[in-house]
Amino acid sequence: MKTTVFSTKPFEQAYLSAALGPEHPLRFIEANLSVDTAPLAQGSKAVAIFSTDDASAPVLEALHAQGVRFMTIRATGHDQVDLVRAQELGLRVANVPEYSPYAIAEHTLALMLALNRRLIRADRQLRSYDFRLDELIGFDLHGKTVGIIGLGHIGGIVAGILKGFGCRLLGYDPMPNPALTAHEGVTYTSLDQLCAEADIITLHAPMTPHAPYLIDAQRLALMKKGVMLINTSRGAELDTEAALAALDSGQLGYLGLDVYEHEQALFFQDHSRQPPADPLFARLLTYPNVLITGHQAFLTQEALGNIAATTRQNLDGWAAGEVLATELTHAAPGHPVQVEAKPVLPA
Repeated sequence: MKTTVFSTKPFEQAYLSAALGPEHPLRFIEANLSVDTAPLAQGSKAVAIFSTDDASAPVLEALHAQGVRFMTIRATGHDQVDLVRAQELGLRVANVPEYSPYAIAEHTLALMLALNRRLIRADRQLRSYDFRLDELIGFDLHGKTVGIIGLGHIGGIVAGILKGFGCRLLGYDPMPNPALTAHEGVTYTSLDQLCAEADIITLHAPMTPHAPYLIDAQRLALMKKGVMLINTSRGAELDTEAALAALDSGQLGYLGLDVYEHEQALFFQDHSRQPPADPLFARLLTYPNVLITGHQAFLTQEALGNIAATTRQNLDGWAAGEVLATELTHAAPGHPVQVEAKPVLPA
């Protein structure tokens, strides 16, 4: 069955080609999915999209007009997909609920350690033969209080790693997991209490409606002066303007980001020959106590292999008329859609 793959990145092509094989001929499109690029899916019954793609109602309607009946997301997040309109059109949607929570959890710790021990600055100094240690003083993670916001699989793995460092663990999640209290020693608190008590705060919450940020100026003000904040979850969870003000005042001592609220037009592309177009992001880069990676926390061999394998399973299951465990609906994201199973003949 022919599948059009939008927002194709060079690093994933080999994994997708190997996993899908000749049974699923792939048309790789480098451009993001949009109303303008949707016609490129003509001749395909299925499309595979990425987190940077636009799957709003007008785009879904354009895909549907081209004959597309299935969409598989090469990621867990599906904020960009209008699931209500997809269901109205009869366009089924699935994602990759889990590809490597260890990759993101380990990257979270990498940001913490690199910021704390000032590894970027140390490397730059050493390369210029400056071996002074005066500006490189860090702190022991052991004994520090770490607040974990969102204790799903990724947050739970982060808790397990930090337990090994000897940290005191606070957790906030609307659905507490007693196992994390029993095995990792997580104490569940309110979000405000977590913000007030933690030396380090790390975000692992899914994108859900809130007004308008999960971490805003008010919650930053509740935090300890000099707190470390890490976000490997969703860029829109953090008010960047408020974070910049907190950096200026010293309220925020360290900021580690793998996501950014305005990353849509920025990340995954080479902008090195263009003048900076985002003044907010440019300001972030001026702080020595800010470390940013370009949404690469997921980027391990294991994760790329798992994303490709689940994409293959999604396409195989849909073509066979199966109800998919990875299927998404607007009523109950992540739960199967009760539809009549009808095989779909490959294109």
